[in-house]
Amino acid sequence: MVKAYDRQFDFDWVDAFSQKPFCGNGCAVVYDDGVLSEQSCLNIVRETSLVECTFLSSSDIADFRVRYFLSDREIPFAGHPTIATAMSLISRGKHDKNKLVFETLAGLIHVEVSCSGDQIKISMTQPKPKFGFKIEKKFLSQIGGIPENSILRIPQVVSTGLPFPIVVVDSLETLQKVTIDYQALDKLRATSSENDLMEPFWVCLSSPRENGITFSRLLLQSSGRSEDPFTGSATGAMAAYLWDNGLIQNPTFTAHQGDFLGRPGEAKVEVLGPPGNISGVKVTGSAYILMTGKLKI
Repeated sequence: MVKAYDRQFDFDWVDAFSQKPFCGNGCAVVYDDGVLSEQSCLNIVRETSLVECTFLSSSDIADFRVRYFLSDREIPFAGHPTIATAMSLISRGKHDKNKLVFETLAGLIHVEVSCSGDQIKISMTQPKPKFGFKIEKKFLSQIGGIPENSILRIPQVVSTGLPFPIVVVDSLETLQKVTIDYQALDKLRATSSENDLMEPFWVCLSSPRENGITFSRLLLQSSGRSEDPFTGSATGAMAAYLWDNGLIQNPTFTAHQGDFLGRPGEAKVEVLGPPGNISGVKVTGSAYILMTGKLKI
């Protein structure tokens, strides 16, 4: 009889939204085939000190079933772990086609893979955005510790699989000054009817790098880290908000995040459909496999 602590599961540690090690956002992709308990999954995320990890099993309705875990709970969807998971599957030869479908708690996520030389690009099409409640600027000003007049538009909760309050600020300087008032954020969450309401996603329409249109930050409350290096799910929600509010002139653009942490990440973003009738958001990035191994638990 195999003892619980004798079980071994393959895993890959992948830096998503970057082609370089120690850039972008890391994710451990664990091939547990649905065996691990929820508590074990949470323990693994805490042990890695990563923001999120994914756990893969077979699916009756898709190529694979993917579960996404933070350090304190399971969430329906996450962006950079989707990119990381696809890269892991490709590298292990578990999928040799240019299209993948993941079964998630947010529905079916369609993934496309393309190659240019030795460079692999992975695109995920996030679901049709859901535009939730709007939030007065003064509340986000209090949460972020920035002047109310530095917030350009009325913030709004938007979800392309996971709901984020999207907050557009006036400059990189303001973005760099953003903090997080946990008590004020708790009050916002207490008044919200949204399940899994995430922390605010702060964005400005400029970037420290030349080819970017947006630069963003996600300061974290409940994860093992204080800030997320690159947030793919929020990038999709942010793109939908910008396009729907006329803040960008082109539905295709480059998004940057992570520079303030020394982990620069980059995504190509395409909003699908016109303002007022967006059908989804395609977010594309690269990934780098930093390590592979076995979990023994």
